[in-house]
Amino acid sequence: MSTDDDIRSRLDAIVRHIKDLPTLPEVAQELLYELDNEDSSLESISEKIAMDHALTAKLLRLANSSHFGHNSHVVTIQQAAAMLGVQNIKNLIRMSIMVDRFPHPECAAFNFRGFWRHSIATANCAELISRALHMKHDFAFTAGLLHDIGRLVLVTYYSEEYTEVLSYRHMNDCELIAAERHVLHIDHIDAGLALAQQWHFADAVKEAIKGHHDPDIKGIHALAPVVHVANAIVHALDLANNDDELVPALSQQAWDTLGLKEADYLAIFKETEMRFEALNQILI
Repeated sequence: MSTDDDIRSRLDAIVRHIKDLPTLPEVAQELLYELDNEDSSLESISEKIAMDHALTAKLLRLANSSHFGHNSHVVTIQQAAAMLGVQNIKNLIRMSIMVDRFPHPECAAFNFRGFWRHSIATANCAELISRALHMKHDFAFTAGLLHDIGRLVLVTYYSEEYTEVLSYRHMNDCELIAAERHVLHIDHIDAGLALAQQWHFADAVKEAIKGHHDPDIKGIHALAPVVHVANAIVHALDLANNDDELVPALSQQAWDTLGLKEADYLAIFKETEMRFEALNQILI
C-alpha cells in the first residue's frame, strides 16, 4: 500500500525529470505562439514553416495525400497552405512538434507507434466533436493530442517499471491507468499534469488531461467530456492497432452532456478514420 509521502516523492521525481527535458526550439516556440494568436495570418505561419525543412516536407506530403490532394501536385508551401487551410496546418504543426519532443522509449513492450496513432486519432475526433458542438477547435485538437502525454513521461523515465505496468495490465486485463497506479503508485494523469504545468499548456488543455478518465469532476472544463468521449470512440475504432485494445469505461453523464445524435456520431466516426489515415502516414 502506497502512502501520500510515496506518491509525493514519485511526483517530485517526475517533475525533476521533466525539468531536464530540452525546451522547445525557438522556431517551434514561435510557431506555437502564432497558432495561439487568432490574428496570425496564413502568410506569417507559412514563413515560420519555411524555416523548418522537416516540417515543410511533412506539409507538402500532407497536401499531396489522397485525402487532401485530390490528385493535385503541390510543390510550394504557399500552394500547400491554400490547399489545406489554416486549421489543418495548425494541427500538423502541433502534432509534428509534440511527436518530435520524445525519443523512442527503452521499454520494448511499449508500443510507441501505437501511442501516437491513438493520440492523433483522438485529437481529430475531439476536434470533430467540438465542431459539432460549436466549441473552440484548437483547444480540442491539442487536448486530444496530449491527453495521454503522461504515459510518455512515465515510460521515458521509468522504462523498467513500466514494463511491469504493461505486464500487470496484461495479466489482470485491466485499464492501463489502474496498472500504473498499482505498480508506480501514480498514473499518467499525474505525469501529464506535471508536464502541462512545466510547458505552460493552456488551462483548458490541463483540465482535459485531468478529466479524460473522469469527466464528471465538479467544475471541470467543458473540454474534458469531449476528450473523454473521443478517447473512448478511438479505442472502440481500434485505430492504434493494439492487440490488447480495451475500451475504457464511458461516462454516461459525459455522453449525455454532449447531446449529439446518432447521425452526428456516424459522421464523426467516418471523418476521424479518414483524417487519421492521412496524418498518420506522414508523422509516424
